[in-house]
Amino acid sequence: MTALVLTLALLLPTALPRQAVWPLGPPRPEVVRGWEPPLFPYGPGHRGVDLAGRAGAEVRAAAAGRVLFAGQVAGRGVLVIALAGTGAPPLRTTYEPVRPMVRAGDPVRPGQTVATLAAGPSHCAGPCLHWGLLRADAYLNPLLLLPRAPSRLLPLSGTRSR
Repeated sequence: MTALVLTLALLLPTALPRQAVWPLGPPRPEVVRGWEPPLFPYGPGHRGVDLAGRAGAEVRAAAAGRVLFAGQVAGRGVLVIALAGTGAPPLRTTYEPVRPMVRAGDPVRPGQTVATLAAGPSHCAGPCLHWGLLRADAYLNPLLLLPRAPSRLLPLSGTRSR
């Protein structure tokens, strides 16, 4: 476990994109399957998150960057965006299955419509967007890009205040 935490600390930049947004919605999409990191390369796991959607829904760039790939892989539409200002090698977001509306080399802004969610066979019960995050060959949790609410400490029940 310590090795996994150390690996993640080395892979994530100290400054994630500030204006990251959900790639589907509003409203905020349901996460139908979360990130399940494999314990070793090629091991079982889920290398991204699945977001419930509807075929034809607009897919938005989660953060600013440049399109690296927009096309078909194994018969499915795939979009890959390198995120600006995230170090070398840069973080990359992946989106599938989609019908890309941008081309390789195009710059994108956070929230810009870059694709539509494609219909077709899926491992989800209904249409879903598989959203991934990578640095080099290491898969990361894309939900880490999104702003998080501040933590609040609450008193323990049954304790007296002094």
